[in-house]
Amino acid sequence: MTPKGRILVVDDDRAICVVISEALRRGGHKIKTAGTIAERAQLLNSFAPDVLITDVKLPDGDGLDDVAHIISAHPDMNVIILSAQNTLNTAVRATEKGAFEYLPKPFDLNELARAVSDALSKKQISDDDEEHSIDENDGMPLIGRSIAMQEVYRTIARVISNDLTILVLGESGTGKELVAEAIHNLGPRRSKPFVAINMAAIPRELIESELFGHEKGAFTGAQARTAGKFEQAQGGTLFLDEIGDMPMEAQTRLLRVLQSGEFTTVGGANPIRVNVRIIAATNQDLPTLITENKFREDLYYRLNVVPIHLPALRDRRDDVPLLARHFLELAANDGLPRKLLADDAARWLSQYNWPGNVRELQNLMQRLAVLSREDVISSTMVQQILPATQVDRGHSGESVERLENAVRIWAKDSLLLGNAGGNGNPDDEVLHEALLSVVEPVLLREALLSVDGNQIRAAQILGINRNTLRKKLNDYGMDPASLRHNE
Repeated sequence: MTPKGRILVVDDDRAICVVISEALRRGGHKIKTAGTIAERAQLLNSFAPDVLITDVKLPDGDGLDDVAHIISAHPDMNVIILSAQNTLNTAVRATEKGAFEYLPKPFDLNELARAVSDALSKKQISDDDEEHSIDENDGMPLIGRSIAMQEVYRTIARVISNDLTILVLGESGTGKELVAEAIHNLGPRRSKPFVAINMAAIPRELIESELFGHEKGAFTGAQARTAGKFEQAQGGTLFLDEIGDMPMEAQTRLLRVLQSGEFTTVGGANPIRVNVRIIAATNQDLPTLITENKFREDLYYRLNVVPIHLPALRDRRDDVPLLARHFLELAANDGLPRKLLADDAARWLSQYNWPGNVRELQNLMQRLAVLSREDVISSTMVQQILPATQVDRGHSGESVERLENAVRIWAKDSLLLGNAGGNGNPDDEVLHEALLSVVEPVLLREALLSVDGNQIRAAQILGINRNTLRKKLNDYGMDPASLRHNE
């Protein structure tokens, strides 16, 4: 049975408070709402909530600043953080402050309900180890605010304070080493070495020597004892990139280290004790390699304690303009000409399929910084370089079908949530208006993009007439011309 509790919701947007309150009241919870830090402080004492759901940016300050103090003063209460600042920094700050859960906006109500249920079922375990603050403006290795990246940020935030083995999965060029560096640099081992080794870049006969070191005379050319990557990473983090390319004999030795924490150098006899965190990465399908007898199944399970799936850039297109401008800024800091990116160029970049992922985008921005004669990079300049065969000029029929399903689900949810406030309840009306303001612009945009700006077809998908579609576009200040792929 789902536990019931007292929930305090803090957000300066009344519509969001109403949406959350109505959703949680249906679960049998008692709800109070607040819009400021001051109101929150008062209700924490008078209402004594079991769960606090709070936004970060509030009118009278940063909602995260005193979360650690709140948790200390109310040890039986769990805190769930909501934030539109969908960055790795926010996720990490929330975790470091002791938050039970972090959910980026826009959030899924079902996911929030599950988080509340979990928070009521489990007592918050407070860790008072050394705390280091994360400035929201600190330069971080991972860039992106897409939904796909939010799960990555949340997983990183959950694992940085422990030594669980991580397996980072993703295509080449997605930034797997950046994930490993973020976990190391934000965790308790940050003052110790971060050592990376790429299995695909080392001859097979040298991998064991590179990993475990060798003694003088162990093989031809071994003129002195040499420490391997494990010794070099002592106390820190060892990043094993392209783990799928590791030879079977080296896999066996790696498994022994993971099991015992000891290894011997090549040609050595005395075991060496090692204390390192292991983060592995691959762009290969390890289960398939296991069936082909190219990868040890027991090693796979040792490495795959916490998997992090890094999305391809084509699966996080909303991040492309942000990344592109970031790389232009980096190029300027490295001495290349400072350039700006036009909006039409950003849209064109978002349509490209990026077979080389983030690495390809960074290389392109460096090239454009050098080749563009204008201070502002236009879509024309971008189109001269990017191959047209990799440009997605419209969504597939499958995408249109998914959108139509989303519209049907939205219509069903609207009826469940009061059918446009038809019962006259003011809160129901606020709830419906809040949902409309969030959902409608997204559906309008996706409908038009899915059919390359064809307003008649978009209206058919949405179940409205063309005049209504035009009015809604005007109401939301949306330019139909900007929602076409073939600009």
